[in-house]
Amino acid sequence: MQRKELLLGQSEWMKESSDSAVVLSSRVRLARNLENTPFPHVLSPEQSHEVEEKIAKVIKGVTVEGEPLTYFSLPNLSAIEQQVLIEKHLISPGLVQSKGSRGVALSADHRISVMVNEEDHIRIQALLPGDQIRECYRLASLMDDSLEEHLDLAYQEAQGFLTACPTNVGTGMRASVMVHLPALVMTKQVQQILGSLTNLGLAVRGLYGEGSQAYGHLFQVSNQITLGQSEEDILTHLEAVTGQIVEHELHAREAMQHGAKLVLEDQVWRARGTLENARLLTSEDAMHLLSLDRMGVDMGLLPRMGKSFPTLLVDSLPGNLQYIQDQELDQGQRDEERARIIRNALSHKNLSDHKESD
Repeated sequence: MQRKELLLGQSEWMKESSDSAVVLSSRVRLARNLENTPFPHVLSPEQSHEVEEKIAKVIKGVTVEGEPLTYFSLPNLSAIEQQVLIEKHLISPGLVQSKGSRGVALSADHRISVMVNEEDHIRIQALLPGDQIRECYRLASLMDDSLEEHLDLAYQEAQGFLTACPTNVGTGMRASVMVHLPALVMTKQVQQILGSLTNLGLAVRGLYGEGSQAYGHLFQVSNQITLGQSEEDILTHLEAVTGQIVEHELHAREAMQHGAKLVLEDQVWRARGTLENARLLTSEDAMHLLSLDRMGVDMGLLPRMGKSFPTLLVDSLPGNLQYIQDQELDQGQRDEERARIIRNALSHKNLSDHKESD
């Protein structure tokens, strides 16, 4: 598979999921480090290169359920290609910003990605659509087992896996879900509900992690504690809290539909009309309108689009827009291209799913 074909391919997590209208995707990340080797931030350039070569060689020789991974050294990728990977949640901004030898390995469907020499020597990630946190853990564990067969990992019986950041010591696992909460935002309940999660040992971030804003009414919810908890503890706790968040969002949608039905219908239809007709759309406007549109689809008020909500979100972001066009675009050109892509997706909508509201 050619590099551009691999990077432009639809990530598995971006596919439409029928099991949840609220949980868009699930992710499990495992932090691992090599035994008797300094953490990446204190490696010399020579050591950094040696660590990358050692890990990359192993990754190139393993498979997950028979599927190989393709490895890229980050300096060999263009700035736009790196941005594409960030926008698809396949690498972190931290990997791009860090120094030294580093890279990423990807499976063909992007279910599995492995960052090398980010904050830790190895960051294994499994990313899937919908509410599939258990399946993510299974896939990440398979990759972890494959690497552990060939690499000595830093582990101590009392502490567990040793990591560069103390908050990851123990299981080294971060489990997270991306949730779509437009009704909680619109009814001004979101701060109260998500704000309480810190007391439950969970972190809430925006679409692209720490420090990012919750554009498109999208939030990431993940565990904060790894030491002293088993993987089963973390997964069970996240599943229970996610279920409560979903219930709150669905109740808020139901209340809006009963208490302010005409206002709700007006908002989602205005969003659809703008998306169908706009000639210029900023990233922020597109995410907000696509979010309202997705809520309208989920509530049976709008016909489904030809492309999934996550696919349209990602395809309309700056890196992917420019990579698809194979050229650098200024802001005005990106706004024009973004509007065109979304109009085109709406021209292929599936009207068979639509039932006109009374």
